[in-house]
Amino acid sequence: MSIIKDELLNRLEKREAVIGIVGLGYVGLPLAVEFAEAGFRVIGLDVSQPKVDQLNRGESYIPDIPTAKIQPLVKAEKLCATTNYADLRQADAVSICVPTPLRKTKDPDMSYVIQSVDSIAEIAHKGMLIVLESTTYPGTTEEIVAPRLEARGFEVGEDVFVAFSPERIDPGNQEYGVRNTPKVVGGISPACTEAVMALYGTAVDHVVPVSSPTVAEMVKLLENTFRAVNIGLVNEMALMCDRLGIDVWEVIDAAKSKPFGFMPFYPGPGLGGHCIPVDPHYLSWKLKTLNYTARFIELASEINTSMPLYVLEKISDALNDEGKAVRGSRVVVLGVAFKRNVDDVRESPALDVISLLQEKGADVVYHDPHVPRVRLGEDQIMETQAYNDELLNEADCVVIITDHSTYDWQHVADHSRLIVDSRHAVVGRDGKARVVSL
Repeated sequence: MSIIKDELLNRLEKREAVIGIVGLGYVGLPLAVEFAEAGFRVIGLDVSQPKVDQLNRGESYIPDIPTAKIQPLVKAEKLCATTNYADLRQADAVSICVPTPLRKTKDPDMSYVIQSVDSIAEIAHKGMLIVLESTTYPGTTEEIVAPRLEARGFEVGEDVFVAFSPERIDPGNQEYGVRNTPKVVGGISPACTEAVMALYGTAVDHVVPVSSPTVAEMVKLLENTFRAVNIGLVNEMALMCDRLGIDVWEVIDAAKSKPFGFMPFYPGPGLGGHCIPVDPHYLSWKLKTLNYTARFIELASEINTSMPLYVLEKISDALNDEGKAVRGSRVVVLGVAFKRNVDDVRESPALDVISLLQEKGADVVYHDPHVPRVRLGEDQIMETQAYNDELLNEADCVVIITDHSTYDWQHVADHSRLIVDSRHAVVGRDGKARVVSL
């Protein structure tokens, strides 16, 4: 048995290991907090000095992690943050939770991962475990992470341990967090898998090992492709029901009465967030390099990305029925986050809807209780408006993008003349508003 591995396992079991987390966003910060609460000393690294300073003051910048949870950990010196990779020299295990965006050509931008791995390789030591959590294409861990450590003279599986474990963070989810969401792990060797299982077993209730990092990478892509494809299906169902003159929401409500063989998905203005609109394209790109076209992914993407245009069409037709043009109309957008009760606007279709309305000459304002301002393009910043009767009364059209629980939809209906509802929040209410639903 490997003495180096056994020493790492022993330090993890006794909570003597130091844990490093690279990237302190929606994924990294909850993970850092969970490890700190499990008894480890955690060093978080982020390129943002303001985030690092805020965290070292014991303050949170993510709604899911209250300041009251961070303060005692910082005070007990269980959690600290830095911008300097040299501070991770003392870490026994490092989890990489950096962004993996798409370029405009929809191919992977691996620059953040490569930069992080190169920086870690410079300060790596024997016995260190390096885990990639950032969603990526199958093969990344073995093709990018391991070779960079081997180039430094380490033998993966003997000197250092390398694995992939897909993040499963769901912002705003009050039921499932890091601790009670099963954690899939896949190491490059059996020793790597044993090490990564020991690491996450200290902070997660159930760890699910798979045979390789590539399998673990594919697990994440299957999860999000499943959602993207089914959302694409139900969005197309909404388009078809519209042509047929029937209510897609009534169809779904009746279909989900079947106790087997059906899982309800719901139409909306498009896809948002850091996962579902992006991750399937990693798989699609990888398969293109192997001369294969991921047809379901491509078709679902085509449908889902067209939904903001469909919302614009609904708004335009609804205003036309009121004898008004889009140009010059006052349009209030309610909710710009990609999902309810979060402050995350990454890939939010609300931004596309606002931009499309502005291109048509509408006077657009928005309210979101969690998003004080948004950037549209390179040079336009919009700020949320005060939510009151006047905001609704003066609108020619109110467009519901995100159905935050803070809104009283009866109140919205009572003070609006026209509502275009992309989230089925108001349909069936008896307010004075005329409601147009997807």
